[in-house]
Amino acid sequence: MRKTQLVLLTFSAAVLAGFATVTPAAARDYPWCAQGGEFDYPGECTYSTYEQCQASVSGRLLYCDRNPRFAYGQGLPAQPRPPRRVRPVAPY
Repeated sequence: MRKTQLVLLTFSAAVLAGFATVTPAAARDYPWCAQGGEFDYPGECTYSTYEQCQASVSGRLLYCDRNPRFAYGQGLPAQPRPPRRVRPVAPY
């Protein structure tokens, strides 16, 4: 009995430790939104490219437009790109 309780306590502690280390997903605003129909303003803003948005709204009586947060400069600042690594070239 005591051994079972110890095992359950250890298992519970491991599960709680796993939940404590989980970080929330970062929210991301995409530059294109599907608008119209069942979507309120600004719409379903989950598209990286205009082509992705067009493919999704095809046949759904929706249209694609820029995400207002991007259009009016309220989007998240762009992350700086890491510097390119240049491989040295051996002399001939």
